[in-house]
Amino acid sequence: MNLGQTAIVVTLLVVGTAHAPAASGPETYRATATITTGGGATATAPVTIVVARTTPEDEGQALVGAFVSGGEAALRRALDGLPPTGSVKIADASPTAARITLDRPTDKGRLLTIVTDRPILFLGGGLPEAKPRQGYGFAVVDIEIDAQGNGSGTLSPAAKVKIADGAFVVDDYATQALHLTDVKRQP
Repeated sequence: MNLGQTAIVVTLLVVGTAHAPAASGPETYRATATITTGGGATATAPVTIVVARTTPEDEGQALVGAFVSGGEAALRRALDGLPPTGSVKIADASPTAARITLDRPTDKGRLLTIVTDRPILFLGGGLPEAKPRQGYGFAVVDIEIDAQGNGSGTLSPAAKVKIADGAFVVDDYATQALHLTDVKRQP
């Protein structure tokens, strides 16, 4: 698996959402996104993640079934008409609606996986050797949150979602991972 490809736990979409703790209303998290280029330069940006609702288990199973049977096009049709689950915002850009939000318990607290149905940003997309943008139609956030609302994670602001060896895999457009640090739940 290359640096642009990360396995995600979307496979737990089918089995993990029913046991997640119920949130008592919308949650807002702030984080710092950091990327280090191959040349050693580092850039950071603030990220705001809002979780308005989590994806219920039956809805999640229907979305996975649509994706397995008909790929990205079928998943997009299944998402049509479903209310957003929140949003993801990088720096001063407009928020991008989240369409799937999974909330699963972990030994340290909980794991939130947030998926948008459009890319947020094509990191490196303006470079002369940039790869084509076609097919990178999603963004995926994974953050692990402890009981105090603090954590860390990753953000793939432009990603392909596919199935490999029976598991869902995110193929990130960027060549370097975008890490989320200082994740904190806002009061």
